Amino acid sequence: MEIGITGLGRMGAGMAERWLRGGHRVVAHNRSRGPVDELAAKGADAAYTLEELVSKLAAPRAVWIMLPAGAVTDNTIDALIPLLEPGDTIIDGGNTHFPDDQRRAAMLKGHGLNYIDQGTSGGIWGLENGFCIMVGGEDELVRRLEPAFLTLAPTDGYVHCGPVGSGHFVKMVHNGIEYGMMQAYAEGFEIMRAKKEFGLDLHAIASAWRYGSVVRSWLLDLTEEALGQDPDLASLKGYVEDSGEGRWTIQAAIDLNVPAPVITHSLFERFHSRQPESFAAKILAAMRKGFGGHAVKQAD
Repeated sequence: MEIGITGLGRMGAGMAERWLRGGHRVVAHNRSRGPVDELAAKGADAAYTLEELVSKLAAPRAVWIMLPAGAVTDNTIDALIPLLEPGDTIIDGGNTHFPDDQRRAAMLKGHGLNYIDQGTSGGIWGLENGFCIMVGGEDELVRRLEPAFLTLAPTDGYVHCGPVGSGHFVKMVHNGIEYGMMQAYAEGFEIMRAKKEFGLDLHAIASAWRYGSVVRSWLLDLTEEALGQDPDLASLKGYVEDSGEGRWTIQAAIDLNVPAPVITHSLFERFHSRQPESFAAKILAAMRKGFGGHAVKQAD
């Protein structure tokens, strides 16, 4: 089938190349020329403007947007609307907040255009291993575009979750779970590292856990690889960003009256990692000194 895509970052470029390998015709657009030229060398049709992207696709068109969530994606959709024709479809494969999907779908319907949300997981490894694809949209429309979704995904790695918004909702919760799993691994390895008397080889332990253990996972594989390259992770700074999905998952839990203490704690730990020195910890030290005369450490 014919596929248009705008946004050739790490995920978008990998998706486009996987489609090419699957025999689809891909028209590729990006704000800068370099990624477009790279994909053109691999068989894609180059488009250096959105107008060119749309003009090179036959109706009914399918245009994937792989851009940061929020204003950038909204602005791109606004720019595409006058270029597209009734019956064309926009698919957002980024990490959009699901209420934005519902808003956009209603707005686009007024222009005779369709909208699908595609939760995408797989990162930089998706090109070779396949992307886990979580889709939200109308049944008939999703079925028409399924060849593209199935090409992106490994065997059994694609699911049509439900109506518009459901794909990104499921991806949001997926990332919330990811936060919790990552935090549990991080705490466990720090506990083992602190037990100096045993002289534990954390790389060897991570490697052994990958085989037969109930905690084996891809995240553990990545941990084992990192420890193999740098046992003390001396080259890294313990500063951890969040891209929004953890916050949205916690807000959904609050809205739905569902307890989610692990995911919530893992997000707050990411905030903690960004503090060079915690003012809250200073307050705690001051209180302990005040009521119990406990010793405190003076600032440098």
